[in-house]
Amino acid sequence: MLLSLVLHTYSMRYVLPAAVMMGTAPTYVLAWGAWRLLSALLPARFYREVDDRLYTIYQSMVLFFFENYTGVQVIIYGDLPKNKENVIYLSNHQCTVDWIIADMLAIRQNALGHVRYVLKDGLKWLPLYGWYFSQHGGVYVKRSAKFNEKEMREKLQAQMKAETPMYLVIFPEGTRYNPEIPKVIADSQSFAEKEGLAILKHVLTPRVKATHVAIDTMKDYLDAVYDVTVAYEGTVDHKGQRKLAPSMTEFLCKECPRVHIFIDRIELKDIPEEQMYMRRWLHERFEIKDKLLIEFYDAKDSKRRNKFPGKSVHSKLSLKKTLPSLLFLGGLTASMLLTESGRKLYVKTWIYGTLIGCLWVSIKP
Repeated sequence: MLLSLVLHTYSMRYVLPAAVMMGTAPTYVLAWGAWRLLSALLPARFYREVDDRLYTIYQSMVLFFFENYTGVQVIIYGDLPKNKENVIYLSNHQCTVDWIIADMLAIRQNALGHVRYVLKDGLKWLPLYGWYFSQHGGVYVKRSAKFNEKEMREKLQAQMKAETPMYLVIFPEGTRYNPEIPKVIADSQSFAEKEGLAILKHVLTPRVKATHVAIDTMKDYLDAVYDVTVAYEGTVDHKGQRKLAPSMTEFLCKECPRVHIFIDRIELKDIPEEQMYMRRWLHERFEIKDKLLIEFYDAKDSKRRNKFPGKSVHSKLSLKKTLPSLLFLGGLTASMLLTESGRKLYVKTWIYGTLIGCLWVSIKP
């Protein structure tokens, strides 16, 4: 009985961080909504600057749990500039924690508030979060033939016109690499073979449309493209076969001791402009990722496994970067929930905020 209780408690370690991150969402939305109304009479740049600061507060709290709480070791390879830049961030995609990895890098450049995502269209219906990501500069896209290039260009052009700092995160594979769904991997490899492209083992064949539109639209606005390769240590079974990368829940249960992040900063002049040539370039970048991951997971010499080549830095995130945000948002939420009127407002924010959000994203691209 006691052992079962201990095991159950151990498996529930994600409940506290999940409760805080989800529980503070209405508080955050109310704070943002108040600022949105106040800023209606001010120049647009004031709204954007405060919105980015508010987003930094929330995401800093999220990183408290994903870094400080879990105690994960973040190991960085390559050249991550210390200063913030306007960039497109291209990464392999294997789990929902990949979203958090972008935050981990951005906060180390003091650019956390500038993170915006290119997201699959279905995510816009997430309660509260879906429409907030959209108004913060996120771009929702549909796959293949339903991809709307015009809408994406117009949204990015609006961001540039407003001089919005840009840390635009794109996962060109379009879906997650999942070893437990071999058909997706096989279909990706079959497509590559049909198109005369190199067959990839540890990543899927990338899709170029969103990447091309983003780079082509913002080529005079960007400082660089970050090509990021992520590997989660401990995702190989006893037979040497790759396993599913950790989910957010598993990560918060401290089941990922190390995350390895390889960064290659690419100048815009080194990227071809025409979509046909950019497609080839993007596939070549994913070939490089594949070789890095083959070395990481499959190297014959066991001493070379579980690390990328080259020099690395163990990067520890200071509590000063995250704890104040946790205390601020947690304190505001707790004070709201202590009163009956506060609790009613809290519940109404979840309900009406979700309904208004769904209406928002159904009208606005």
